[in-house]
Amino acid sequence: MSWQTYVDDHLMCEIDGHHLSAAAIVGHDGSVWAQSESFPQFKGDDEISGIMKDFDEPGTLAPTGLHLGGVKYMVIQGESGAVIRGKKGSGGITVKKTNQALIIGIYEEPMTPGQCNMIVERLGDYLIDQGL
Repeated sequence: MSWQTYVDDHLMCEIDGHHLSAAAIVGHDGSVWAQSESFPQFKGDDEISGIMKDFDEPGTLAPTGLHLGGVKYMVIQGESGAVIRGKKGSGGITVKKTNQALIIGIYEEPMTPGQCNMIVERLGDYLIDQGL
């Protein structure tokens, strides 16, 4: 299965009539493996490096926020070294780290944070089980 198929069929899938507003699978080095058409362009290498640093040293993004595509998300609870969750207004972001990639989902209301977490983390757990 192609990386784009994972984005199109698994991350951008519909749940209770809602779906993510944007999603991507990105290598640890910041290279984009696949993304939805609506996924924002990165505004510099420091966005992904900041996310990777927070996975290595949990809490480093809390004071500054998580930046993606020039948008700042307030970092909220996650799972140390595995998941970062962020909030901005009525939407937010979930980032799940696998062995080789970051699974990123961005949502807006009426999708809930829990629905976004479920979609992103389920695919991330599957890829980890596959050794990816």
